[in-house]
Amino acid sequence: MRAVVQRVRHAKVTVGGAETGRIDSGILVYLAVASDDGGSDLDYVVEKVLNLRIFEDEERKMNRSVLDTGGGVLVISQFTLYGDTRKGRRPSYNRAAPPQQADALYRRFVDAIAARGVAVATGAFQERMIVLSENLGPVTILVDSKREF
Repeated sequence: MRAVVQRVRHAKVTVGGAETGRIDSGILVYLAVASDDGGSDLDYVVEKVLNLRIFEDEERKMNRSVLDTGGGVLVISQFTLYGDTRKGRRPSYNRAAPPQQADALYRRFVDAIAARGVAVATGAFQERMIVLSENLGPVTILVDSKREF
């Protein structure tokens, strides 16, 4: 499972012109599921994302997590995080999970965030989305459950 996590001042997502999710201060998470992902991958990424110390404390040091700040989380499914560009010009998505498996783990991820008492918003799985955000910092962190980077 892979996630791109951005600290944002605000973010929103629309599908077909209708807003499906919005947060103020918090994190925007682009999430991809691999075909060999399971519960341990899910648990690792949930814990890592929620506990990343990427928000500033009173001394302007990044010592606070989204749990500490009470911020929201906007989760966007994005299988293209598994795009392999090592050969040719067209990315290969062979490692990405098939839609049914990916959707199930995506929904479990969202539910796990909400279960921790965090306000969570989402896009729409397998839909063309417009995501607008204001990256604060900028701060962008990569998370991979297989620890490939």
